[in-house]
Order: sequence, then structure tokens, then C-alpha cells
Amino acid sequence: MEPTSLDAASLFDLTGKTAVITGASSGLGVTFANALAANGANIVLAARREDRLKAVHAGLPSGTRSIVTACDITKPDQIEAMCETAIGEFGAIDIFVANAGVVAEGVPAIEKTPPGLFAAGIDANLTGTFNCLTAAARRMLPAGKGSIIIVASIAGMSGHRGFFPAYCAAKAALIEMAKNMGSAWASRGVRVNAMAPGWFPSEMTDGLLGIPAFRELCHQQTPIGRIGRAEELVGPLLLLASDAGSYVTGSVVAVDGGFTSTTGSSPRSREVASILEGIMPDGLGEPILSAA
Repeated sequence: MEPTSLDAASLFDLTGKTAVITGASSGLGVTFANALAANGANIVLAARREDRLKAVHAGLPSGTRSIVTACDITKPDQIEAMCETAIGEFGAIDIFVANAGVVAEGVPAIEKTPPGLFAAGIDANLTGTFNCLTAAARRMLPAGKGSIIIVASIAGMSGHRGFFPAYCAAKAALIEMAKNMGSAWASRGVRVNAMAPGWFPSEMTDGLLGIPAFRELCHQQTPIGRIGRAEELVGPLLLLASDAGSYVTGSVVAVDGGFTSTTGSSPRSREVASILEGIMPDGLGEPILSAA
């Protein structure tokens, strides 16, 4: 038998660890919860929609110790309550997956983005996530251990023409936050890393990926030639959550089929541009063109 330090089963084992997953009521959050549970972790499912959380809870692997807690991450008091619930039930927070996020502004022409929708996007994706990370850290730092995983996006790694201005800005900031917090807390035993998924099917992306022309554009822009499968995020997740990643902090792991390895992106076809322009009401998706 190989030494424990080289034994994959031991390195990735999460038995006895407690993981909190925000945005766990749908999409990738469900995949994350099931993957962590399958590798032994106690699970705290958090999101705004408690009824959906209960359905996810019922579908976790048999024998999983898990609880459900309603939490809107734009409300700091609910974040604190979520963390206290986790501590009260399991005694610690060992892994925190900051997955909750929204595309509050839709896909307007950037110059027409309503200020209120931009602010809502920043509030949920950046400010709310920051408050989650610091709340988790306040529980982890006294214990001298913990892994925080920020679910960022390739949208925060390069310019994406005409897309989700608040979402892109927030995800870029979260990548920097992983580096900032990862370096600040490393010597005290708490690791912070970001995962940057490319295009994956989820509740957030299904509308766009359901448009054949847009889906084909995603395929063309991705060197592997297709969108991702949710299970392809499990390996990177487990690396960052477990002892297998004990020397990894302040990093961003792109899981994107090679999308961010290219230096430029293909322009949208007129068909895709017209579809996206038509999604927003009151002409908000139509760019302002030069009169010249």
C-alpha cells in the first residue's frame, strides 16, 4: 500500500468535515453538494428558496448528515444565522463554497444598463459574497484551518463583449479577492481559492444555451468544442476542498475547456446579436450606434 500522503482516497477524503454551500437550491450548487457529500462531508445547504433546498436535501447520497438553512446573501444577518446554524449542528465550518450568484441586469447594451440593476448585481455577486467569506473566516481562523472556495467565472477573466456588466465586474473582483484573502489568511491555516467555470448548463445559463445559435457560438469559442458537463467541476472542487490541495491558496482554477487560453473571442453573428438584443425590454438590449 502506498503511503497515506500518496493515497488518493485518503487525500480527497472529507469524512467528518462540514461543508456549507450557498446557492445550493439549483444548478452547479446541487452538483457541489452531492460531490462533497459523496466524499464524506456533512452538508449545509443554503439558498433563498427553502422548498428547493428540501428537494436537494432529499436527493443527497444515503447516510449524508445534512441540514437546510434559508439564506439571502444580500442580508448580512441571514449570513450570520447560516454560519451559526452550521456551527450549532456540526461544531465547525471546514469548507465554504461561495456559489450563490445572479445575473441581475440581464444582457442589455452596456451603455443602457439601469443603475439599479447594476447595483443589484454587485450587491449579490460581490458584496454578498464578501460578507459570506468573512463570516466563514471568522469561524475558521480561530480553529486554524479551513478551505474557502469562491465560484467565480471566466466572465471575470477577460473582456466579454456586451455581456452582463455587473456580473463580469463582480466575478473579476472575486478572483482578486481570492488572491487577497488567500494571502492574508494562509499563515493562519485558512486557504482561499477561486474556480472559474466556463459555459455549463445551469438554471442561470439555460436560457442562453437553449438558443441554438448562441450555443454554437460557445462551442466555436471553446477549444474542446463543447460546453462543460457539471461533473467536470467535481475534480477541481475536491482538490480545493480537501488535503489534496493543502498547498494551494490564492489561486484561480479555470475549468473552461480552454476558453481562456485563447487571446480573442469570435464576434457574435447578426443572428445571435439580434436574439440577445431582443431579450431585454424597452430597447435596453439595442446598442447606441453612431449617427455618422
